[in-house]
Amino acid sequence: METGYQDIPGTYVQDGEHCRKGYHLNQCLMTLNKAHCREAFRADEAAYLAGFKLTEPQRDAILKRQWLEMLRLGGNVYFTFKLAAFDGMTMQDLGAAMSREGMSGDEFRKMMLDGGRSIEGNRYVSEWEQN
Repeated sequence: METGYQDIPGTYVQDGEHCRKGYHLNQCLMTLNKAHCREAFRADEAAYLAGFKLTEPQRDAILKRQWLEMLRLGGNVYFTFKLAAFDGMTMQDLGAAMSREGMSGDEFRKMMLDGGRSIEGNRYVSEWEQN
């Protein structure tokens, strides 16, 4: 289904299709709210993930901490942050890791305090393909 928001950079709208795609991914990440689940995950991440109906790309994205890929694969940013918090990351660290520029948490924080990312070159995904 074609919608107007596919061409907006970094936009993964949680519409029905996207939510269905990420259901098992998000259910898995949500378990990290529980201490015994975090301990099981810490002991053997791959074995823990095998207990969920994840796609291979979803499993790989979790294991490799590919934050934007998790969002592309249906992940909800709030559930994805459960994993980031498990890794000791702040929300600013996660924002930086998801940044196209690959900046540090401190650089991301400063950018946000200074008014955010410039709209120039960030208006449409199709602009990225032209550059």
